[in-house]
Amino acid sequence: MIQFANRTKAIQEYYFSIKLSEVRKLESEGKPIINLGIGSPDLAPPKEVVSAISNSLNDALAHKYQPYTGLPELRNAMANFYKNKYNVFLNADKEILPLMGSKEGIMHISMAFLNEEDTVLIPNPGYPTYALVSDLLRAKKIFYNLDESTNWQPNFNELEKQDLSKVKLMWINYPHMPTGANAQKETFEKLISFGKKHKIVIVNDNPYSFILNDNPQSILQIQGAKEIAIELNSLSKSFNMAGWRVGMLQGNEQFVKQVLKVKTQMDSGMFYGIQKGAIAALELSNNWFVELNKIYKERRTLVWQLADKLNCTYNKNASGMFVWAKLPTGITSEDMVDKLLYKKDIFITPGTVFGTKGAGYIRFSLCVSSSIIKEAIERI
Repeated sequence: MIQFANRTKAIQEYYFSIKLSEVRKLESEGKPIINLGIGSPDLAPPKEVVSAISNSLNDALAHKYQPYTGLPELRNAMANFYKNKYNVFLNADKEILPLMGSKEGIMHISMAFLNEEDTVLIPNPGYPTYALVSDLLRAKKIFYNLDESTNWQPNFNELEKQDLSKVKLMWINYPHMPTGANAQKETFEKLISFGKKHKIVIVNDNPYSFILNDNPQSILQIQGAKEIAIELNSLSKSFNMAGWRVGMLQGNEQFVKQVLKVKTQMDSGMFYGIQKGAIAALELSNNWFVELNKIYKERRTLVWQLADKLNCTYNKNASGMFVWAKLPTGITSEDMVDKLLYKKDIFITPGTVFGTKGAGYIRFSLCVSSSIIKEAIERI
């Protein structure tokens, strides 16, 4: 018998990979499934982006290997984007690394900083990939609890009680997924002080800051943040380019160099045309976000109606492309998901996918049309 790597024993297939196979099977049997579970934008990218990639295909460099650090004009566009949107000033040559999606960055950062048996602080609830990557690298995990009563902000008193002697990384994610809780300047300031005190690199995963959010923030806005913080960002949600796989990492030169060492062993550069499309996206005016958010606001209002039908409660001030809803007492997340899937042909996400603190919650995606959400309401 062939023996597989021990690291694979620590992880399971991604929840959505398994559940979507089940959903596809039901669809093949004729079930009219409404999928409100996945955050994959259904809207088109900006027309300028599509034109840019199309026009690039005849360029002399279009089909050659590309620089590991991306085209200089892409890094410049990313630096200008951070300056214009967050008032953060970055050195395009030293403090920015384009990525094939921010999910790639989670692995690269972990490989650059973690030795086996190092420890990682992971939010609960939080994006499952933080924990799964840690398991792959055989790092130890400490889950820090986030709670609705404190608007899903870290409890620093509880964090200080932990054994932090071997902690190397702390994952944060604001605006928070799955809850939609917004970043707070006070939280960022405390995180930077906490990271410096304990020599823990703070990594903010920031792909949702322009979706239904009037105040986009970056942890790099905080004085001294570059000394201890890294930020990931993505064009997937902001510009409806999820399948294009374009992300970016921002941090001080030494952090970027270490991550680049890993990245150069993992790929041979981002496709030229996609880089050209990303540049076009990053140079768009704020009108793009205004129009995009009009659509999401309409959809969110309808999802709130759907949540009301299920007697759920939710925060109307949350950001991002999901609605995080608390179930009535006595109903588990899994029971509600299965009830809706098998009785109403509606798929949503159980809160427990994101950790134990997600028990009693469900998550709705806004990545379906208003007419489909109305159909879901009618089914309920």
